[in-house]
Amino acid sequence: MRRGDDFAIEYGETQLMVSWASRSEQALATLACQRVAMEGGRMLIGGLGMGFTLGAALAVLPRSATVVVAELVPKVVEWAGGPLAHLFGDMLDDPRVTIALGDVYDRIDGPVEHYDAILLDVDNGPDGLISVANDRLYCNWGLRAAYAALRPGGVLAIWSGYPENGFADRLEDAGFIVEEISLRTGERGRGDRHVIWLATREQPVADGR
Repeated sequence: MRRGDDFAIEYGETQLMVSWASRSEQALATLACQRVAMEGGRMLIGGLGMGFTLGAALAVLPRSATVVVAELVPKVVEWAGGPLAHLFGDMLDDPRVTIALGDVYDRIDGPVEHYDAILLDVDNGPDGLISVANDRLYCNWGLRAAYAALRPGGVLAIWSGYPENGFADRLEDAGFIVEEISLRTGERGRGDRHVIWLATREQPVADGR
């Protein structure tokens, strides 16, 4: 949907993302990158959207990092080179970036490819809105698959448009150390309140003997 210079991506009557409020989507990347050493590292982003998470990641990642963006809907990738091209600029031409059409879960639970960070912004929260199959990303065994796909010290970051009681406990049950961060979409405490869960796979304790 477009009105003047503003764009929105909607699913049925549900608004998924808008071009005029991107603070929390950018924070998804910057908060994860602050917690992971990404020199030569690998990042997996679930959901291309309007490119805000990808752009924020590229702004802070070293040139040696690589980013795989898994996007389920081919039309979203088309929009990135069409009506939303002004939002993306040249980020899809960045040599660090690979666009992979398909389900991000297949990247997490497929042939072992260990990541330093996995960022998920594929639904409006930790449940399968866009696809019922997405429920497996947030269930106990799906979170354990994400844990196994991360290198020690790696971070799983999940964006949500609303709080979800008990989800932090579910992440902890999967073995993660969890931070739950609430932030407004606008500046100076304005806008809707979104939630980001940062779940870290703990580093093994070095044997000092």
